[in-house]
Amino acid sequence: RAALRAQIEQLRQLNARITDEANALTQALRGQAQVRGAWGELVLERLLESSGLRRDHEFMLQETLTTADGRRVRPDVILRLPDNRHLVIDSKVSLVAYEQCVNAAEPSARDAARRAHALAVRRHVEELAGKRYEDAGDLLGPEYVLMYIPIEPAFTLALETDSTLYEWAYDRRVIIVTSPTLLATLKTVSTLWKQERQARNVQEIARRCGLLYDKFVGL
Repeated sequence: RAALRAQIEQLRQLNARITDEANALTQALRGQAQVRGAWGELVLERLLESSGLRRDHEFMLQETLTTADGRRVRPDVILRLPDNRHLVIDSKVSLVAYEQCVNAAEPSARDAARRAHALAVRRHVEELAGKRYEDAGDLLGPEYVLMYIPIEPAFTLALETDSTLYEWAYDRRVIIVTSPTLLATLKTVSTLWKQERQARNVQEIARRCGLLYDKFVGL
């Protein structure tokens, strides 16, 4: 009984610590936009690593680029593709209005928060489209940007409120993605890189075999 009591006490303390950490994270995400942005970037980095891509090889974080008109832009992620192509991913976290909508008790307050949340997502799209990463001479690739929303229910709520949101963003060369859709894209890129490395290995083997053959002929 004493051992069981000790284990239960440890579980109680662990549960209290997890609750405190969850509350601290919630308060931080409700607070400064910089904190929310850093959290979204962290989730994005973990997603990239879980797909089998390597930092500073298949993707780079927070690289500073200069556009043709002299502006400096800094995307969250530059995803390298075979044949020296690139794809830009930016994380955008919209939580303030979403949290108000989820916790609203009155229908009128919930509807107002829903509309505010959809407008916040639209502002993120406009901000991202205005950066025009495709004008950076260092980037070669599709002329669109992936806007990653880490909380899928937040995107679902915005899309339910504003049914034209996805097409409107696409017309501005911004594709909104969540974790499932982005992971499928990253897995595809990872497979392309594996095939690219295999092709390079085959070419290197053929080159070395040719050199070895030349040496035998010389001998």
